[in-house]
Amino acid sequence: MLTDSNILAVLPAKDIDRAKDFYRDKLGMEPSDSMEEGSAIYRCGNGTGFLIYQTENAGTAKNTQMGWETDNLEREMEDLRGRGVVFEEYDFPGLKTENGIATNDWGKAAWFLDSEGNILNLSQRT
Repeated sequence: MLTDSNILAVLPAKDIDRAKDFYRDKLGMEPSDSMEEGSAIYRCGNGTGFLIYQTENAGTAKNTQMGWETDNLEREMEDLRGRGVVFEEYDFPGLKTENGIATNDWGKAAWFLDSEGNILNLSQRT
């Protein structure tokens, strides 16, 4: 039953206005809707989307919270860097980035933080 349903990711924001500014100015996205005051819904491809809502819990997760798949990771990174997005560098067992990109058998991936400390991801399958 759920396999046919659209997904709506949920991200926390300590400051909803600052988060909206980040998603507009850095990612080029505008909210399409709102569930209530202090929230914003953004629509992406194929019926997917995400909700940002104001809460004091923002920025506490230490894991990837949401990601986008792309067919050209380097082009997307170049565009985002031009908008001021900074990509993370990691050097953990099983995960090492070079110029912000980790490569493995699955493909390539890169991570960045939004204005609220949420860890976001771009990936490209091989």
